[in-house]
Amino acid sequence: MSESPPRVIVSVDAGVAEVRLNRPDKRNGLDLPMFEALVAAGRQVAADSTVRAVVLHGEGKAFCAGLDWGAFLAAPEIGQKLLARDTSSPANLAQLACWIWSEVPVPVIAAIHGAAVGGGLQLALACDLRIAAPDAQLAVMELRYGLIPDMSISKTLLRLVRPDIARELIYTARTVTGEEAARLGLVTRVEADPLSAARELARTIAGQSPQAIRAAKALCNEAPELDTAAAFRRETELQLPLLGSENQLEAVQAVLGRRAPVFRDPE
Repeated sequence: MSESPPRVIVSVDAGVAEVRLNRPDKRNGLDLPMFEALVAAGRQVAADSTVRAVVLHGEGKAFCAGLDWGAFLAAPEIGQKLLARDTSSPANLAQLACWIWSEVPVPVIAAIHGAAVGGGLQLALACDLRIAAPDAQLAVMELRYGLIPDMSISKTLLRLVRPDIARELIYTARTVTGEEAARLGLVTRVEADPLSAARELARTIAGQSPQAIRAAKALCNEAPELDTAAAFRRETELQLPLLGSENQLEAVQAVLGRRAPVFRDPE
């Protein structure tokens, strides 16, 4: 019997990791192996000190069409595995498949085409940036199936859009296009070729100092949860190791010399 192809494929080139959902025959639907593969890929990328930016996208006709209901109806016990938690994260397995992309220490860009619905949208929402095709279809789909969204959306969607907009999307389960999603603030911007645009953006980010990239993401992640005094202290704490460091001096010298910088990746 031939071995099943990997659910998620990771490649790294010139500081940019590409993470590709690889279940095109199911529109990259989420079954248990896909959940597990997303977590493994997130951990792999997070551990790679050469990675400065990540592009997350789907093979075939869709970014991710959400839960693979056929797989779960055939094996209901899978649900208990998805709800399992360990001490490594506040998230259960289903949540961690999305939330881990927020925890990856460098920026993650979702390139969205076709469907990004249900768990697929929650996966995209956990990324730092989202570039969508104009005709992409995005939906918080769970109420249609008598459920609520529970894959980290409480820490993603509610930070991105007005509370009433978030409630409308959750309560109605309606589908919005990439164009409308951009107007609502659900995606960063719309591009005819979102994957090419995401790759270009990732290369731009990867051209910055790797320590500064990581500190910037840490600040963006942490500051919204802090009061004003704590947020200001955190700015300073993240800044001090950068000041006068080898890469920070290289950044200044490159600007003054009008040349491309050459940075060292973290140890």
